[in-house]
Amino acid sequence: MVANPGGGSTDAGGGPVRHIPVLLDEVIEALAPAPGKLILDGTFGAGGYSSAILAAGAEVIALDRDPTAIAAGQAMVAAHGGRLRLVHSQFSHLADHAPQGGLDGVVLDIGVSSMQIDEAERGFSFQKSGPLDMRMSAEGVSAADVVNRAKVADLIRIFHFLGEESQAPRIAHAIEKRRAEKPFETTRDLAGLIELVTPRKMKDKIHPATRVFQALRIFVNDELGELAQALFAAETVLKPGGRLVVVTFHSLEDRIVKKFFSDRAGKASGSRHLPIAHERAATFAAIGKPMVSASEAEAEINPRARSAKLRAGLRTDAAAEAADMSLFGFPNLASLGKLGG
Repeated sequence: MVANPGGGSTDAGGGPVRHIPVLLDEVIEALAPAPGKLILDGTFGAGGYSSAILAAGAEVIALDRDPTAIAAGQAMVAAHGGRLRLVHSQFSHLADHAPQGGLDGVVLDIGVSSMQIDEAERGFSFQKSGPLDMRMSAEGVSAADVVNRAKVADLIRIFHFLGEESQAPRIAHAIEKRRAEKPFETTRDLAGLIELVTPRKMKDKIHPATRVFQALRIFVNDELGELAQALFAAETVLKPGGRLVVVTFHSLEDRIVKKFFSDRAGKASGSRHLPIAHERAATFAAIGKPMVSASEAEAEINPRARSAKLRAGLRTDAAAEAADMSLFGFPNLASLGKLGG
């Protein structure tokens, strides 16, 4: 979901860089913050979007599931005299922290932040040895739990669907064989096995473990489910004329956002082989281009922006639709949680 999902980000001198907000100008243009407006930033991170929104005069409710981000953001809260409220929460629960139908905007930057990747103890990166963790909230099932206890068939599904890894069966069976001798504990331990099983070829642009690490991170944090629920929640809390702006970094995420806005644009219901049951009122109208990507200049400065896509919608006065997860057509991989069963 980032330019190098399992790796780290570096500056020109080879050192780590802190999180740089992607498509910042485009996000602010689509969000249109102004004095008197209330905006929810569902992915606070290092506060890049929130800072720009506050600078435009709006008030901000910011959420983050990562307790370290909440702690680091307290100085920013103090500096803005009550205009910023920072809440430790998953963005799928954003409706619990905002007035119903009272928000002027919601912005979501989906995926892991550069800060999390660069902290070895979080276990997101195989570039630095650390515990095989990957939990954004520091709670629940870890990546090590999945790798060491999930059934092989489940590992194959996770790697194939969430990582789009063509060698998923080979890698999963190799993991099963190795964990019977010794459980996986570190990021480099797992990355090393994957590299042995699927050696890097000269033409490969990414490390062989990149897709598996991406898949594990998405699964551990239920990122696709979180995104889908956040879109449904945003629909209920935005007032007519409110704006929903979403930045994604992976085809699976973008597909979810695209399907949501397409469905909410208003269309006839029912099968194409049967009479139309009724016309549905649009709950969102498009803002600008259907999709905006980063400029070459931004991608050069911030490699994380290379795969970024922005989609935005303007809330109409139509009643919110039902939150139907079947809209997105992806398997409920969260149900694989009975590890080792």
